[in-house]
Amino acid sequence: MDLFAKQLLYWHRKFGRKDLPWQYSRTPYRVWISEIMLQQTQVATVIPYYQRFIKSFPDVESLARASVDDVLCHWSGLGYYARARNLHRAACLIRDQRSGIFPTSFEDIIELPGIGRSTAGAILSLAYEERHPILDGNVKRVLARYHAVDGWPGKTAVSDKLWQLADEHTPQQDVAAYTQAIMDLGATVCIRNNPNCKCCPLRNGCSALALNALKQYPGRREPKEKPLHNTNMLLAHIKNAIYLERRPDKGIWGGLWSLPELDDAKDVNQWCEHELNVRPAELNYWDTVRHSFTHYDLDIQPISVRLLAQSSKVRDTEDRIWYEVSSPPPGGIATPVSKLIQTLRSL
Repeated sequence: MDLFAKQLLYWHRKFGRKDLPWQYSRTPYRVWISEIMLQQTQVATVIPYYQRFIKSFPDVESLARASVDDVLCHWSGLGYYARARNLHRAACLIRDQRSGIFPTSFEDIIELPGIGRSTAGAILSLAYEERHPILDGNVKRVLARYHAVDGWPGKTAVSDKLWQLADEHTPQQDVAAYTQAIMDLGATVCIRNNPNCKCCPLRNGCSALALNALKQYPGRREPKEKPLHNTNMLLAHIKNAIYLERRPDKGIWGGLWSLPELDDAKDVNQWCEHELNVRPAELNYWDTVRHSFTHYDLDIQPISVRLLAQSSKVRDTEDRIWYEVSSPPPGGIATPVSKLIQTLRSL
């Protein structure tokens, strides 16, 4: 075992996180759910979602039996909704092809929807104590700083170098503890901004610290100005019911219930007549709401459309519903849409 791993393991025994909810009864299923949730999302945000999710879907069979709407409802607000759809798809595959038993080989795990090399390695390391390197965002940061690896980790050459280093440092024994230790160090000490180097067990060998160049590692992607997109969202409602449509599986908020959108706000009357077979009784244009995605910003112009009579043309289907705003959500609803519905409910 090299010095890097020894120092990490010693630090973890004293300071590592040992009370996270997925660390109790550590099964492959529970590790899998936590690892998917932790992609692009901080631990503090994940914990309540994880606890609710596991309570409702404690195993592969219960997750596979659930509807996609129910799964997305449990995911609402967590973002990156393809993760939830992939979890459900994978659970159905495990139920139908593997009798509900989570696969135990790296090759089989990585074939499941939404699971890459690092996630598969983390599941096997944490659940089975098998030796597999991992390379999530926290680990990339630790290794890039310790070894002063130049370049953005999204580049193939840089990623290959970091994977090589991850493999070199992963010990043959205490694999689960090591895997948790390096993730914990990146999440709590070797953080992106203002890392706590005084408390780092690797500080004496850290190249970035010796060079006084912590901000240079890992390398950043060349910044691009975020484009700004615009849309008009219609809150077509009558009494306590609001009209919702299911979004396509691909694209933003895939599979979630949302408000109908128009490119041109001038088309509201035409849309109501064509889609709902009724003219609006009153229109109100609310303040624009900006929602930021990773690659662009979206300005939403909410338009409250009060209807006098519910459409005789539209009936509830799998993709269109009249939602009673006082009822539980019909499935997953994106955060900005949920906030607009809450505003309407409060009027």
